[in-house]
Amino acid sequence: MSMSKAETQALIDEVLEVYPAAAKKDRAKHLAVNDPEQAGSKCVTSNRKSLPGVMTIRGCSYAGSKGVVWGPVKDMIHISHGPIGCGQYSRAGRRNYYSGTTGVDSFGTLNFTTDFQERDIVFGGDKKLAAAIDELEQLFPLSKGISVQSECPVGLIGDDIEAVAKTKSAEIGKTIVPVRCEGFRGVSQSLGHHIANDTIRDHVLEKSADKAFESTPYDVAIIGDYNIGGDAWSSRIILEDMGLRVVAQWSGDGTLAEMENTPHVKLNLVHCYRSMNYIVRYMEEKNGIPWIEYNLFGPTKIAESMRKIATFFDDKIKAQTEAVIKRYQAQWDQVIAKYRPRLEGKTVMLYVGGLRPRHIIGAYEDLGMEIVGAGYEFAHNDDYVKTAPELKEATLLFDDASAYELETFVKKLKPDLVGSGVKEKYVFQKMGFPFRQMHSWDYSGPYHGVDGFAIFARDMDLTINNPCWSKMQAPWVKAEADSLQQSA
Repeated sequence: MSMSKAETQALIDEVLEVYPAAAKKDRAKHLAVNDPEQAGSKCVTSNRKSLPGVMTIRGCSYAGSKGVVWGPVKDMIHISHGPIGCGQYSRAGRRNYYSGTTGVDSFGTLNFTTDFQERDIVFGGDKKLAAAIDELEQLFPLSKGISVQSECPVGLIGDDIEAVAKTKSAEIGKTIVPVRCEGFRGVSQSLGHHIANDTIRDHVLEKSADKAFESTPYDVAIIGDYNIGGDAWSSRIILEDMGLRVVAQWSGDGTLAEMENTPHVKLNLVHCYRSMNYIVRYMEEKNGIPWIEYNLFGPTKIAESMRKIATFFDDKIKAQTEAVIKRYQAQWDQVIAKYRPRLEGKTVMLYVGGLRPRHIIGAYEDLGMEIVGAGYEFAHNDDYVKTAPELKEATLLFDDASAYELETFVKKLKPDLVGSGVKEKYVFQKMGFPFRQMHSWDYSGPYHGVDGFAIFARDMDLTINNPCWSKMQAPWVKAEADSLQQSA
């Protein structure tokens, strides 16, 4: 349900009452009532350590590097250096679609690990890492390079992965990137993004400055799109329809060669600002390449982004862009005509990663739906500054919410749909709330682009209007009801 500013603040105050004084003071900084008039100013404190003992939904630095930035680069092998669990948990979890032959020229869904045992913690894993690289070079000679994704024990015992990478790179003649992304670094996966960006800068871009490349006036790169369910492919269709040439995807369905080519493009297009703003800022300073954020969720934002991108190019591209939008509009109108009557007025609460709480607002609104609460797992302050203007007044804002806070917010707001991650999925489904897993599109997708909007609308309709939800009752509620009935 929609609430007034006073009602939203009352909800926040109610949630904070359960905490001890120190925790209450800290969490109060992370919860807010949205005020669009204050847009541009800091509204929520973020990128801080989670409270000890409080269930957080965040990931770690390793997850940010291996699972997000480096892992989807398909023609490289990414070694999880440490115990087997981290690599296995992060393997193929995000549905980063890619073309190619797995195990021959593409390796994204394979788990490469040095599989630390107790003796490796005691004596170090440098020799084991070197041996692993030798073995991988024999088994997969068509790989274009290797990244070493360090797990927590590596930072604790002091393995010199930089020395191993330098030595082995010279021996096999391939790029080997040591990434100091131990999970204990930073407060969330966000630092892992930054560390990974820095290693791309140092080990890929710096070494490719003199690489020959035949450019055109219309070259662009997609940055920060991980091709979840084919999203980057949908984005390419739009950009190529506009007359642009996409020469690189970072990093879903991306390659090492594409990354090396990127310093020659005319414009960097940033989808996930949180994970890739560091590297595009570097290329802007080093290579003079401008960058802009774009959003291809839903007709309103797609058309807005297309026109914004076209302003960087000549009249030919601008005219072609308008013609393409006109052609797309006919398809969008059909989707809206079919699904908006079924979704009009439905409310949504979002708690996702580093961009989606603000990017998908427009797509929901195109279908007549309203966002009543939104928060990020690992955002920085500038993410909330950008999000506030996209939301209505009195919308609930929250950062790094605990499991208790999320459950309380959902019980009070009673949204028609909850969009969050797999850790939250089954809790809310058991509570009887329609739920979409918005990290990997609940194994559907793509949601980007023209075709993606149709899939998005269909999935929201199938979820919200499924008759099963009225039959659901949380197990703990059912147990309480059964107990009362027996006592009666």
